[in-house]
Amino acid sequence: MPNLIHLAIPFFLFLLAVESLVHLRRRKDWYEWKDTFSSLAMGIGNVLVGFVNKGLVAGAFWLVWQYRIFDFGESPLSWALLVIAEDFSYYWFHRISHETRYFWASHVVHHSSQKYNLATALRQTWTGELSGSFIFWLWLPFIGFHPLMVLTQRAISLLYQFWVHTEAIHKLPRPIEFLFNTPSHHRVHHGSDIKYLDRNHGGIFIIWDRLFGTFQEEEERPRYGLVKNIRSYNPLYIAFHEWIDLLRDFFKARNLRERIAYIFGPPGWSPDGSRKTTKQLRQLQGLEES
Repeated sequence: MPNLIHLAIPFFLFLLAVESLVHLRRRKDWYEWKDTFSSLAMGIGNVLVGFVNKGLVAGAFWLVWQYRIFDFGESPLSWALLVIAEDFSYYWFHRISHETRYFWASHVVHHSSQKYNLATALRQTWTGELSGSFIFWLWLPFIGFHPLMVLTQRAISLLYQFWVHTEAIHKLPRPIEFLFNTPSHHRVHHGSDIKYLDRNHGGIFIIWDRLFGTFQEEEERPRYGLVKNIRSYNPLYIAFHEWIDLLRDFFKARNLRERIAYIFGPPGWSPDGSRKTTKQLRQLQGLEES
């Protein structure tokens, strides 16, 4: 099976070059070149690690497939159902990656840029699959979707999400904005403003956020990056800084309860409240009930 992401790399680079030229022509502040090179380095690292990851994930899917309940085949209806089911899986993976520090330690990489452009789409984790993120998709081969179909649809979802990482597109027609993930919706997701934190987790569709209460309309332009930015362009630091911080907190914890909370609690959790979770920050601003 051809790797769709690898085949798309020339198109990614071409569109990135076009966007950067628009940035220069319009004198926008979309790009900062050190940041862009860091994003590209993270993307290259993700591709290299992927040669190992893909075998791990494919092996897990094939193992589960042996115990499948049904066999949906490869009909157009099966593909249509898979598009919806895979995006549902992606929504919960993405949401939990923001709500559980263990998964956030990998996903934070994608949010570490203070710029928002097509290069940011390539700023990908090196540890996501190795830390088990693929478990959110295991139910798909188990209920009867062929592993190659699931792998293909995951790649299609990532391809779709590339174009939403831009400030060059403002708003699309309302029916599209209502149903699909768009640049406007995803800009919110990358915002570090309190009201934008942990919102708009959808991959292809935005309907899951509307259904499960995590949707936020774009109002003013977001402030991109993290609540506490790392201010580093070093790819190794970008890739591993949160894992290092997590381990540091784990070993300084006073008891088992604190250790578990540091790993599986929300990002920002601390036993004395010296740091704040998204929920606590939203409560302080009156955006969420206690």
